[in-house]
Amino acid sequence: MHTTTQRTLGAVLAAGVIGLAGAAQAHTGGAHDAGFVHGFTHPFGGLDHLLAMVTVGLWAAQRGGRALWAVPLSFMGMMLAGGLLGLNGVALPSVELGIAASLVVLGSLVALAVRPSVWLGAAIVGAFAVFHGHAHGAEAPEAAAPALYAVGFVAATGLLHLLGIAGFRSIHGAAVRVAGAAVAASGIALLAV
Repeated sequence: MHTTTQRTLGAVLAAGVIGLAGAAQAHTGGAHDAGFVHGFTHPFGGLDHLLAMVTVGLWAAQRGGRALWAVPLSFMGMMLAGGLLGLNGVALPSVELGIAASLVVLGSLVALAVRPSVWLGAAIVGAFAVFHGHAHGAEAPEAAAPALYAVGFVAATGLLHLLGIAGFRSIHGAAVRVAGAAVAASGIALLAV
C-alpha cells in the first residue's frame, strides 16, 4: 500500500474511532427474525461492540507476534461461549457494566501500549468477550435462525478485528494511542450514565 493511501486510511480510521467513541452507547436493539445478514450487520450498529472489536485488533497488532492471532481468536471464542450462556438463559450479572468496562480497559491497554504475555492478553480480552457474547446470545432465542445469526456475528467480529489490525498498520504511534484513549473515555462515559 502506498504511503499516501496508508496515511489516508489511518486518518479515516482514527477519526472514525474517535468520533464513534463519543457516541458509544450501551447495547440496545433486538434480533427479531435474524439470520446471517442480521448477525453480520449487528456489530456495526452497536457502537460499544464495534469499538471493542476494533480495539481488540488495534491492541493485538500493537502487541505483535503471536498476539496478532491469539488475542482476536480468544475474543471470538469466548464471545461464542458467552453467547451460548445467553442463549441457554444462564444469567450473567452486570452485562452492560462488563461491556462498558471492556471499553475502558481495552482502550487503556492501547493508550498505554501495555504488553503483557500473549496468554494474559488473550485472557483479558476473552473475559470481556463473554459479556459481549452474552448480550447477543440472550437475544438469539427471538431470532429465526440463531446459528446463522451467530456465524454472521462472528464473521463481522473477525472483520472488525482485521480493521483494527489494518488501522494499527496505517496509523502508528501517537494516533493509535489517542484512539485507545478515546475508546477508554467512551467507556468511562458509559459507566457514568
